Amino acid sequence: MEKLSATEITALLLGFAVMLGLARAFGELFNRMRQPAIVGEILAGILLGPTVLGALMPDVFSWFFPASGNLAIAYHAIITLAVVLLLLIAGLEIDLSILWRQGRAALLVSIFGTLVPFVIGFAGAYAFPRFWGIEPGADLLTFALFFGTALSISALPVIAKIMMDLNLFKTDVGMLVMGAAMFSDLVGWIVFSIVLGMMNVTAGDDSPVTNGGHGPGIGVTIMLTLGIVAFTLTLGRWLVHRSLPWIQSRLSWPGDVLSFTLVLTLAGAAATEAIGIHAIFGAFLVGVAIGDSNHMRAQTRTVLHQFVTYIFAPIFFVSIGLEANFLENFNGPLILGVLVIAFVGKLAGCMLGARLGRLPTNDSLAISFGMNARGAMEIILGLLALQYGVIQEEMFIALVVLALVTSLVSGPLMNRFVYRPKEWKLEELLVTSQFVPALEAGTSEEAITELSRIAAASAGLNADLVTRTVLARERIVGTSLGHEIAVPHGRIEGLKRPILVLGHSANGIDFDSPDGLPTRLIFLLLTPAQDMTPQIQIMGQIARFFRNEQARQVIYDTRSVDMVRAMIKTETGLVEAH
Repeated sequence: MEKLSATEITALLLGFAVMLGLARAFGELFNRMRQPAIVGEILAGILLGPTVLGALMPDVFSWFFPASGNLAIAYHAIITLAVVLLLLIAGLEIDLSILWRQGRAALLVSIFGTLVPFVIGFAGAYAFPRFWGIEPGADLLTFALFFGTALSISALPVIAKIMMDLNLFKTDVGMLVMGAAMFSDLVGWIVFSIVLGMMNVTAGDDSPVTNGGHGPGIGVTIMLTLGIVAFTLTLGRWLVHRSLPWIQSRLSWPGDVLSFTLVLTLAGAAATEAIGIHAIFGAFLVGVAIGDSNHMRAQTRTVLHQFVTYIFAPIFFVSIGLEANFLENFNGPLILGVLVIAFVGKLAGCMLGARLGRLPTNDSLAISFGMNARGAMEIILGLLALQYGVIQEEMFIALVVLALVTSLVSGPLMNRFVYRPKEWKLEELLVTSQFVPALEAGTSEEAITELSRIAAASAGLNADLVTRTVLARERIVGTSLGHEIAVPHGRIEGLKRPILVLGHSANGIDFDSPDGLPTRLIFLLLTPAQDMTPQIQIMGQIARFFRNEQARQVIYDTRSVDMVRAMIKTETGLVEAH
């Protein structure tokens, strides 16, 4: 068996050490500036790539990152593994039941937010092929399908991070955006897998199902793709759902769940690669099947997410900078054209869906800007298209710039349009009759039932209706915020003002917390059905204030709601500054 030489192994290990170290350093720097880490990680790649290191010290660059040979193959293999795991994480974020439960507005936003940019991108490619760098005689259909898909897809991990940064993740508006983005991602990757199959028809492939070495026919590609999707999301999903409880109860946890997940991911990736689609699509589908099971604990998701986000994702994003010279291939008019058509298509589609869903203008704008974030998914699509020869380096760089710009501006623009007419304050909402210093409940359902009765009594509502509403919302996505806090909530028809009930459990209750800690503080929140704003404001205050351990300890040590209110009123500025 052929092996790497000692010199090649040295270069490989040093190369990955430099890639990971510089990526994490730049990623952390951008995080501290409240910017996405992906921007810093790609910048680190540009510094290590032909743009900077290759131009200043070409011999050093060639020693670390040769263009061919065994070392180049080794780099390619590990970076392929990195992107496969990155797509696993993207798939784990998908829970299509959220989309259906969010109702008509989310469905319309997702459909039009995917369809309109796809149509605009497809038509724009056909109308002006030379502007996008397509030479006469090139496969225009494949490029048009790719371009429409690239403009229609969103970046679920980036959107989730934006929702968290704005304290919107567990709110209804956050769930609406997440649900719509999930649909967009799933449809986009299915379409793109078919485009990848079309690329194989042109480029040739050595997979076992090719037609005389020229790839499967497009009809076979479509049937295989849809067949794999159908199997994975039905029988495959059911088998995973039945297997997880057995693994968690009989084997080591969470280690064996992680092993089970990675085994399925690699097998799924191998299956789709073998039929001429791409390994990443199989990994994505496995992620959807596993993530959709309610037996997948939040703590296990967190461990997987951190494992990939802090090790493999930075390596992949650094490798983006190694693919092209960003100065030599920087085409200003092309980049501007991609930005304009991408913004117009996504914003117009999402706005149309939101308005048809009867959402207010401000909420529609906020949702549209949230859905406009592209991030890693855009870059992965562009990289694959570059490797298959569908696009040239200038278009690839334009797509990277699009991903970075939308990642940077989506959060601030979304925050600008979140409607905040009245500032509800925690200390005003907490009253003596709505503070339970010693909950009797032992489970999350019992805690919600106990607190719902108190909330219903204080507002003159039907206790069973309130309990059912809050429990139904809890089953969509758990409301634990970590740090021993959960905020189960519901929007109630006819309610005039927010109702907040605080319960303390001395022993803690399992709310499936992402950090694995038992929940000791349960804030049950009821808000008017027609207005998302109070929910966003109040949950944001709870998340910011009670992440502080000293603030939580005051509640643990007292039975007086007045002491809690005084502490919130006098210490809020200090805690938020901290």
